[in-house]
Amino acid sequence: MAASSELIKLVGEQLKFIREEKGFKQEKLAEMAGIAHARISEIETFKSNPTLETLDKIIDALDISPLEFFHYQRLNTANDISNKKLLIDIHRSILLERDLGEIKYVVNTTKEFLETMDKK
Repeated sequence: MAASSELIKLVGEQLKFIREEKGFKQEKLAEMAGIAHARISEIETFKSNPTLETLDKIIDALDISPLEFFHYQRLNTANDISNKKLLIDIHRSILLERDLGEIKYVVNTTKEFLETMDKK
């Protein structure tokens, strides 16, 4: 797996987002997680693929659940994601949290938008 895969980018961006939201510097989070500071930096800059063990330590240090960590709705990365399936999966996860009426509205709006684009 290439170190620049879309999933690795999402994990790195999410880690940075949550770490900054909690007011932690990389050094502090690394200390709390019991891992090297360089490791946090490498993950946040997409230079390395974290193991599940490392990710588990980081999630524990951030005092969040794995579900919260993998909740990408708050990330504003759509412009940086080039993997079509991953973008659709993110969109799907966002919609799953909405009620049926909202989902129908989004689907209808999307359909109308795409029909308009197809006419061009």
